[in-house]
Amino acid sequence: MLYSKLVDVYAKLEETPSRLAKIDAVASLLQESDSENLPRIVLLLQGKVFPSWSEMVIGIADKIVIKIVATATGFPESAVVRSYRETGDLGLTVEALMGKKQQQTLGFKHIDIEKVFKNMRKLASVEGKGSQEVKISIVKELIMHSSPLEAKYIVRTSLGQLRVGVAEGVIRDAIAKAYFPDKEGDDKKDAIKAIEWAWFLRPDYGEVACIAKDKGLDGLKKATLELGKPFHVLLADKAPSLKDALESYDNLQIEQKFDGARIQAHKDGDKVWLFTRRLENVTTQFPDLVEMVRKGVKAKRCIIEGEAMAVNPKTGKPMAFQALSQRIHRKYDIARMTKEIPVQLNWFDIVYLEGEQLFDKPFKERRRLLEKVIKATLGKFQLAEPLTTKDLKKAEKFYQEALYAGQEGVMVKNLDATYQPGKRVAGGWLKVKPIMETLDLVISGAQWGTGKRAGWLGSFLLACRDQASGEFLQCGMMGTGVKEKKTAETDITFKDLTDMLKPDIVGEKGSTVRITPKIVIEIAYEEIQKSPNYDSGFALRFPRLIRLRPDKSPEDADDIDRISLMYKQQKGGR
Repeated sequence: MLYSKLVDVYAKLEETPSRLAKIDAVASLLQESDSENLPRIVLLLQGKVFPSWSEMVIGIADKIVIKIVATATGFPESAVVRSYRETGDLGLTVEALMGKKQQQTLGFKHIDIEKVFKNMRKLASVEGKGSQEVKISIVKELIMHSSPLEAKYIVRTSLGQLRVGVAEGVIRDAIAKAYFPDKEGDDKKDAIKAIEWAWFLRPDYGEVACIAKDKGLDGLKKATLELGKPFHVLLADKAPSLKDALESYDNLQIEQKFDGARIQAHKDGDKVWLFTRRLENVTTQFPDLVEMVRKGVKAKRCIIEGEAMAVNPKTGKPMAFQALSQRIHRKYDIARMTKEIPVQLNWFDIVYLEGEQLFDKPFKERRRLLEKVIKATLGKFQLAEPLTTKDLKKAEKFYQEALYAGQEGVMVKNLDATYQPGKRVAGGWLKVKPIMETLDLVISGAQWGTGKRAGWLGSFLLACRDQASGEFLQCGMMGTGVKEKKTAETDITFKDLTDMLKPDIVGEKGSTVRITPKIVIEIAYEEIQKSPNYDSGFALRFPRLIRLRPDKSPEDADDIDRISLMYKQQKGGR
């Protein structure tokens, strides 16, 4: 299939805000696709060339694309940069410059989807000396043989910024419309459920589309886990209180909610794969965990779930999640990091054992099977310690001990519940965590946005007050909670904040600006962490805007002492 066919659909998708129209456009394309191209097309519709669980990434930066656009169009890099500043989108930039380029048709020839897909995948494997030149050559080859509109989407795909509004839900519903067009009402819901079920177990809609096309509804419903490929795990709901959680289930078990990363470990003989909750393959980053699974799991073939937690090598006490995060994102010096940041594994579930999926078994049965396959090593490779009680006093003591030990809180699990992949299920698991107080902070800097946020400040540097010096100390970067469009009178948009902050910009370097601290905002967040990245020594995890505080001056903002105190209180200190 020609790439121009896909590009026509991209253009339609970008032009329409209607979700139903997007589903119709995608479904029509899927119906025309042969089985060979189908998985490529489904990935490309999402702006990807690898499924979300793959460790492979295209890995191309704006600076390289600017060079590619310059060489492909014949315009100097300064002209490309100037256009990029105006559009905030290198795809629009290459389209505009190619439109101006004389004799552009001389190099034009029709390219197909397979060529684009293969070239994009090549980018992920290019490393080492001279890699930049090779990447430039790979993308330039596509652009030189493209129309201006095709070049726009080639550039966007290479940057991972497709911007056509195709979320996973659109793909799911388009698969249903393409391959089960006669289904209506409850039958249609059943088809969508079957597609979603297959995706939970095989998180690649390209593969799911092929199953739907070739094997129908029955094939989707019979989808199974595959060792070496991650699945979407069961998610927990948040309980208002420990008391509410205990009253939710007749038979329950309480476990610590560890301050770490959820890990699914797949074992097939001596082969071991490790994946995070976000489906990231972290096998290479954790050779120590791989060896522990090889030696500590008695089963030949299984998938088990647990929490990996960083521990202080000197004290054996838990370290903050950010320490573990260093290892998750590490590509080099892995042996050194393994020694500096050792990891403890706490296992709490098993979903696959010796060829059998265990989703339909109640949690108490899965826990019994897990206990049989784990050869525990205290402090290193162990089962999550359970407490079986509905007594609030005993549960509260367990909860406080978890917080004092540096954990996030507790999980309350229904012993009679089955396992539903990818779902937050009432009647499954409930998490109980402390309610964090909000903070009043000032904005001391920002970064100009790109794409839909072009022309506005898109993310904002937060700062707290140092009472002793009167200075403002950075403690996080926020871009969440701000709206692109007003849907309610109280909404704060990026334009609102940009207009408010522009008069107070005192310095600019690239896309980063310094701002005189005047505007106070109320911030919610998930956690306070220690961080060397900000001069306060702390960072807010997932900060989000609650509201403006025009009633407060910068001198009324929260100070570093309060943040330090809240850090110690949130988990009993460290």
